[in-house]
Formats: sequence, structure tokens, C-alpha cells
Amino acid sequence: MAVSVFDLFKVGIGPSSSHTVGPMRAARLFALQLQASGKLKRVARVECALYGSLGATGKGHGSDRAVILGLQGDLPDTVDVDSIGGRIAALQATHRLGLLGLQPLNFDPARDITFFALRQLPLHANGMQFSAFDATGAVLDQRIYYSVGGGFVVSDEVAADGERQKRVAPDTTVLPLPFHSAVELLALTRTHGLSIAAVMRRNERHWRADADIDRELLRIWQVMQACVARGCATEGELPGWLHVRRRAPQLYRTLAGSPVPSGATALTAPLQPLHDPLQAIDWVNLYALAVNEENAAGGRVVTAPTNGAAGIIPAVLHYYTRFVPGANDAGVADFLLTAGAIGLLYKENASISGAEVGCQGEVGVACSMAAGALCAVLGGTPEQVENAAEIGMEHHLGLTCDPVGGLVQVPCIERNAIASVQALNAARMALHGDGRHIVSLDQVIKTMRDTGADMQTKYKETARGGLAVNIIEC
Repeated sequence: MAVSVFDLFKVGIGPSSSHTVGPMRAARLFALQLQASGKLKRVARVECALYGSLGATGKGHGSDRAVILGLQGDLPDTVDVDSIGGRIAALQATHRLGLLGLQPLNFDPARDITFFALRQLPLHANGMQFSAFDATGAVLDQRIYYSVGGGFVVSDEVAADGERQKRVAPDTTVLPLPFHSAVELLALTRTHGLSIAAVMRRNERHWRADADIDRELLRIWQVMQACVARGCATEGELPGWLHVRRRAPQLYRTLAGSPVPSGATALTAPLQPLHDPLQAIDWVNLYALAVNEENAAGGRVVTAPTNGAAGIIPAVLHYYTRFVPGANDAGVADFLLTAGAIGLLYKENASISGAEVGCQGEVGVACSMAAGALCAVLGGTPEQVENAAEIGMEHHLGLTCDPVGGLVQVPCIERNAIASVQALNAARMALHGDGRHIVSLDQVIKTMRDTGADMQTKYKETARGGLAVNIIEC
């Protein structure tokens, strides 16, 4: 299949694209397959087993809740996030679940959802198996799915050549301007005299017209803005035993002035005179913190390219719209298209799954995408954009995924803010160069993939290494 920018930027819910969005989509897919095969009305019981990283940190990431919602037929982009808590509580009290809302059955999460932290299915660290039984206990259907990062789900089906595909490697041959590497992408920009965003737009026309492309890109941007606004307005603590305090509301009041102007939001509050020349960084930190606090609370976010890294691209894009003179909707569209082109290179040639390559595949990739995109809308050449993207990843190589308590909170929330500022710096460094540099984007992507392969499993979203264990001793 060919992958669209809208496959990469998906509206979903927190706290994790691989552990929440993916399992929800997989559970719904399993239920739909039962319906399509005519077996739905015979189902009396459903079980789900979560393996590897899903088994290790799935409870902290809300994987069990996601499975329940998916079996009921919900989608990550449309589920009413405010109703989830009540619905889960009702199911836990009644042990009754409506499969796709059509087939009622007994369902006890403590019995029917199991976590296998020390067992892994063969193709990916985020594996899950769904089983459906009839009233006699006979198996009606059983399927394995893998959540491979960014909300993408693949099934454990044998391809025509007899091989199972471990990674999603999009077939872009159907597109007018296919590319599989940064070298090929830059060659297309030179041959056709196009920006990277324009190359992506040509390819997006395979699915939709320009007006639809722009409308959908701006819808993604609107969801990002709404997420920041909610994050800046919501007080209190995040869910979980860490009792992490939301910092965005107080930081917003400090930056916007106290009291905050009536009706103002993080996008409309007047910017105070920048007596501190680095105060723009405080705003970028705010935008990232607001998004990732919302994500940690299970709110509505955009996978960019994952939920764990969801704050970086919105933070840098907010910086563009608020601090760059002449910023407009066309620039927002070009930003997202450019970021999408860079993200697709990582998706095809490495991974965006923290469970597979560590946090370098999430926060590192998002920083790379944001750096290249900002460079582009600030007037950078395609070569400078490639350089900015390379810088953004080069200094995240080896970054581990070690969420404390299996929650997407520490160090994840702050990590997004730090990487957002790094993206600004990477873009500015590239703009002061001419695009020529020693390490290419393709080389750094390969290095990231190889580093992830060498990384010990305990540093890959299992909560069994790094801060996840050492913070308990402090």
C-alpha cells in the first residue's frame, strides 16, 4: 500500500498510539471480521492476550480500556473521550459488553484480557491475540495483530510469497512521484523544480483534490490547537500513582499575564514584550507540555507520528504561527506535508515504534520531522530541510524508552518540550548552512534502525530499565 500523510497524522486518544490507538483499532477489526464472516451472532465470549511491550506496559498505557472500546466498535478519532470513564466503570460493574454494539456477551476484563510481559510474539514487540468462542467453548475465530507504531496495525497473515512482513514498507509505485529515500526525494525536487511539500502534494492527489488536502490538513491543525487549549485550561493531576501535576495551566498564566485576558487562549493571548530574549522558548515548552499532559490524561491528540511524541510538531507549528511574521494557512499545510515526507522515510526505512527501537523512534523522529518542516516554511531549500531533519535525529540517537510506572508521563512529557526546542535549533542551524553536511538523513535513519536493533529490550517501552527502575530507588 502507499501511505498518505493522513495515515501518519491520525486523530486519536492518549496516552499511546501503539498501546492505545493500535489495540483499539485491532479489537474493532477483529469484531468486524467476525461480523463479515457471519460468526458474530454465535459469539458467547471473547478473549484478548497482550504480549511483549503491550504486556509489560499495557495497563499503564490503557491498552485494556482500548481493547474494550474497540470490541464495542469505537474508533480512536471519534470516540467520546468524556464518556470513556463511565463506560468502563459500567462494564466492570455488570461484566456485560456489546460486541460492535450488536452482540451482548459476558466480559470480565480481569479474566478476558491477559498481559504477558515476558512473552513476545514473533514479528513485533507489540503483539496481541484475539479469540472468539461459542456457547460450548469452541473456538470460532482466532487472530493475531501487531501494533507497529503510530497507530498502524498489521495482521499475522502469510503473504503470497509465503513470508510474513515484519515492517510496514509502503509500496509507493502507484504514486506519481514515488520515493523511498531522502536521496530520491531530493532528486525529485531538483528534477521537477518542486519543494518537498509540493512533491508530497503531488502524491496526495492520488487520493484527493487540492481543496480536500488543504481542508484535511487544516482539520489536523485545528485538533492540535484544541489540544493545546484544553491542556492550558485543565488543572489538577494526571491519572496514575505518580500524581504528576499538570504544569501547563500555570505556565500559560505566567506567560499570558495574570489575570489571563477574558476569552483568550494559548493562540490568542497577547504576547508579552520579550524582555527575555529566550521567552519564545517558554511558549514552545508550554505548547508541548499542554499536548502531552492531555495525552497522558487520555485526551484527544494527533499522532505525530506517535502519541508519546505528539507534542513536538504542534509545539513547533504553534511557534511558526505565533512568532514568524507572515505565517498563514498555506504555510501550515506546507509544514505538515514536509513533516509527513520526512516521517514516511522513517516509517519505511526504520521504525516509529518505541517498543521496537526505543524513544529515538518516537521523540527523535518527531524532532526530525518538526525541524525539517520548520526549516521549509522559514524559506529553506530542500537540501537545507534534509539537513535540519538529519540534525534533529542525529542528537537523539540511542534515546531509550523508559516510562516510569508504564505511564506516558515521566520522562515523556518533558522530553517532548526539550525536543521541540531542539527542533527549532536544528532548523536554524540548517538555515545558516548551504545544505552540504557530512551525515545524510538516509545514513542517520539507518543508524537509528541499527541502534534500535542493538538496544536491550529493557530500554524499549517495557518499564524494566532506565528511569523506570532507578526512580523507585531514589
